Amino acid sequence: MEFRLDEAQQELQQTVRRFCTERFAPARIREREGRPIERSDWRALAELGVFALRVPEARGGLGLGVVEAAIVFEQLGAHLVNGPTLWSTLAAPLLDGAASGDRLVGGVARTASFARRGEAERRPSDWDEPVVVEHAAEIDALLVISGDGVFVLAGSDLPSFDALTPLDPLTPVGRCGALPSGTRIGDAEAAARVRLEGTVLAAAQLLGVSDAALETSRRYALEREQFGVPIGSFQAIQHVLADMYVRTALARSATYAAAAVLDDPEIGDPVRASATAKLLAGDAALENARAAIQVHGGVGFTWEMLPNYLLKRAWVLEQLFGDCDAHAWSISASIEGALA
Repeated sequence: MEFRLDEAQQELQQTVRRFCTERFAPARIREREGRPIERSDWRALAELGVFALRVPEARGGLGLGVVEAAIVFEQLGAHLVNGPTLWSTLAAPLLDGAASGDRLVGGVARTASFARRGEAERRPSDWDEPVVVEHAAEIDALLVISGDGVFVLAGSDLPSFDALTPLDPLTPVGRCGALPSGTRIGDAEAAARVRLEGTVLAAAQLLGVSDAALETSRRYALEREQFGVPIGSFQAIQHVLADMYVRTALARSATYAAAAVLDDPEIGDPVRASATAKLLAGDAALENARAAIQVHGGVGFTWEMLPNYLLKRAWVLEQLFGDCDAHAWSISASIEGALA
């Protein structure tokens, strides 16, 4: 598949990049650590149209495709934008107030890893085990993706959450004992669609993390000198950077291709394409973040440096809508079924 961004898509990409650079500059990332979501930033994201990307124009949204949404979320991932941006965007076509930024929407979903073990998916009313929710203390509604539909818990329906120590300091989490039933706002077909789009947009965020790790490593390799020359002149560093570039390029190709397939399912298998994108983007983000720490040397292991934030965000995003192992199993099953 040959895929190139058209002029409008390139302009969208540049606009979101400029916005994120101004509002979420990496140099000020420590200022956001451990702090609540800035509602002014959230409203600015809404005014930019982030949450209305997939809302039809007839309902006041932008009516754009998954490709355009992936372009946007790549930039959000690269700049480590905090807040439940993905869940609010997925909820916007189904839930009033999400597109305008008036409601912060979190979410949980049963992932492919459960199906792999042979466990049937269940409705929220049957979820009697503890559930971990990102930004639990700040959300106004919770979207729940189950095998037979999409459910929402809003306002007084939200359970009480116990704060946990987060893996990513920009992604606070809370745990509740069980989820109540909630209100059904989408059928099984809608749930499947939300799951696929969520998988591809999570892959786009991971792609952004991968690209940011490459860029910060490239800059550091050109600036840091050893023995009187930039360390980027050393062959060992060049090999690391080259591998990072290849991983990012593969992840970008797979993610954009999956987004295009979701927009036009006739050109491919949406399930296999989304699984491939998440697998390659997850691997690229994790490996590139680790490589960035290596390129930065001793200072790279300090928590204050950007590579550590990138690695922690990659760990969090890799679990969203199925981890690499789950999607590898999904691809394997798809190939096996095609050959049977």
